Amino acid sequence: MKLNELSDNKGANKTRVRVGRGIGSGKGKTAGRGVKGQKSRSGVAIKGYEGGQMPIYMRLPKRGFNNPFSKDFNELNVGQLQAAIDAKKVDGKKPISIEVLIEAGLVKRRRDGLRLLGKGEITAKVTIEVAGASKGAIAAVEKAGGTVSVVEAKKAKVSQEGDSA
Repeated sequence: MKLNELSDNKGANKTRVRVGRGIGSGKGKTAGRGVKGQKSRSGVAIKGYEGGQMPIYMRLPKRGFNNPFSKDFNELNVGQLQAAIDAKKVDGKKPISIEVLIEAGLVKRRRDGLRLLGKGEITAKVTIEVAGASKGAIAAVEKAGGTVSVVEAKKAKVSQEGDSA
C-alpha cells in the first residue's frame, strides 16, 4: 500500500448541502430555515428567551453582595519575603516598603497596600511597613528579631480635569 492509495471508508465524508440554489433543488428560497423573521436571518440568536414564560434568571433568587468599598490588598507571605532576601532581590537590612517590593518584582502594582501573611518561615531581621498583617506574620517577624509597622496605605491621587475655574 502506498500513500497515494489511501482513502476514507465509504460514507465517512458527507458532502455539504448547497442551500438557496433555486426552488427545484428542495433547499431553495428559504434555505431550510422556514419562513421570515428573526430566526431566518444570519447571526441572530434569542438567548434567554423562554417563549413568554418567566425566564430562569428572573425566577431564581438573587444572592450575595458586592462591596464597592472593599480594599484590594497585595498579599505577601513571610516565606516569599525570606526567599527574596536569600536571592538578594531585597536588602533585608534596609526598611522594606511596598515600593521596594515593586522594584524587586514581588508585587506588580500598589493597589490598596500590602498585607503580610504568615505562611513559611523567616530568619532575617527585617523592618517592614505594611497596610495590614496577620497575627502569625507579626509573630514570625518578631521572633526573628524584626519589626512590623502597620501604616495606612497612600492612594495615588487622581486629578480631575476641569477643576480649575
